[in-house]
Amino acid sequence: MDLTAFEIAADVRGGRRRAADVVAAAFRRISALNSGLNCFTSTVRDRALISAEDVDQAVKDGRDPGPLAGVPFAVKNLFDVQGTVTLAGSTIAAEQPAAAANATLVDRLETAGAILVGSLNMDEYAYGFTTENSHYGATCNPHDPTRVAGGSSGGSAAAVAAGLTPISLGSDTNGSIRVPAALCGVYGLKPTFGRLSRHGTVPFVHSLDHVGPFARSVRDLALTYDVLQGADPLDPACADRPAEPVAGLLESAKPSVRAGVLGGYFRDAASPQALSALEAVAWKLNARPVELTGAKAARAAAFCLTAAEGGSLHLPNLRRRAGDFDPAVRDRLIAGVLQPASVLAKAQRFRRWFLDEALRLFEAFDVLLAPATPFAATPIGQATTPLGGQSVSVRASLGLYTQPISFIGLPVLTVPLVRPNALPMGVQLIAAPWNEGLLFRVAHALEAEGVIGAKRPSLMPAVQPAIASDPFGEGARGDQ
Repeated sequence: MDLTAFEIAADVRGGRRRAADVVAAAFRRISALNSGLNCFTSTVRDRALISAEDVDQAVKDGRDPGPLAGVPFAVKNLFDVQGTVTLAGSTIAAEQPAAAANATLVDRLETAGAILVGSLNMDEYAYGFTTENSHYGATCNPHDPTRVAGGSSGGSAAAVAAGLTPISLGSDTNGSIRVPAALCGVYGLKPTFGRLSRHGTVPFVHSLDHVGPFARSVRDLALTYDVLQGADPLDPACADRPAEPVAGLLESAKPSVRAGVLGGYFRDAASPQALSALEAVAWKLNARPVELTGAKAARAAAFCLTAAEGGSLHLPNLRRRAGDFDPAVRDRLIAGVLQPASVLAKAQRFRRWFLDEALRLFEAFDVLLAPATPFAATPIGQATTPLGGQSVSVRASLGLYTQPISFIGLPVLTVPLVRPNALPMGVQLIAAPWNEGLLFRVAHALEAEGVIGAKRPSLMPAVQPAIASDPFGEGARGDQ
């Protein structure tokens, strides 16, 4: 799928291309490549073809088919899709009945003319950074299928990077959009906490969960984000704020921003590749060094709250059927529910203090920069990696620089650095709450200057199958 979402929608709306042909091409690519990447857990071919015919009929009748007319999309499999079981990466959830309705954001994309093609692999219950799912297999990085795609929204990032869909949806609790976006070399947005509706998604940590889009260009990300915005009374955490469209801002003059590059904690253990990516963006924005006091403690507090809230949510099943969980997920959830209440109270108090520290920085800076990950994608199955002079856990350490920011709900746009002949690396562009528009303007300017940009994986489309077999047919499980 070499065309961008913007190009597809423009062609379909203008009658130069049929949505049905676009969707058919998307399924051909999924069939050819998914067995080697393991992005999809199910596809919805019949539903997609019917939706495409509806879009084409609207164009024929002179009706507005929507701003994303004919654009294929897929969603992390914790988003409800009517008629499909919402797996959330688990076998326990697979026993539940099919969803009776779509998640709010699925409805909004379809109302805008986008066409759902399926659901995507993830870490079980969104608790992980690599998408090495013990039930459904690992999702492979399109730039090197022997390496991880990141997580927990690994299927969402890899599908976009490989051109299986131009856009996708994921979720981010501690970095689950930003980490895979960085490792797969695409754009990913974690908006301000409460900006987008989570209704119809399987929760992980109510006080930290965000949802957001992936794309291969700033424009595609902006078009998608605009469609997703808006208050939703069905989600109590969704802010009662009017939509603030960003796509129209991209053609405005390059913004003059006061940029700060986070140092200390955000540099101490970073690999040379991560620092090189960070410095490329910092140099272009004339960023000045600044420190965010308490970041290390914020990460620790985020760990405490994540495990405690997640463990509490799954406690009934942990008690009754612990053996049905991914062992790595199970053990962390159990440890979380065993924490003393005093620890969680301290974590919440610290959270308020840390947010105040971050907001003070925005009195002097408009945008803050930080690495998205401390290192590039590691081989699938590798448990540890050298970092900062010691051997650390790959799964835990990939969120080193994303967790402190999730902890306080700031908006972040992760951008892919242009790195020829190298594995992708990403940088976080961070703004004050509700200031996503500025992030899009900055990213668009950096993209126009060639500093950032998604690249086509060199192994596509000649990727070889990286899993033993594809027993579900058509390159995806559960084709409907």
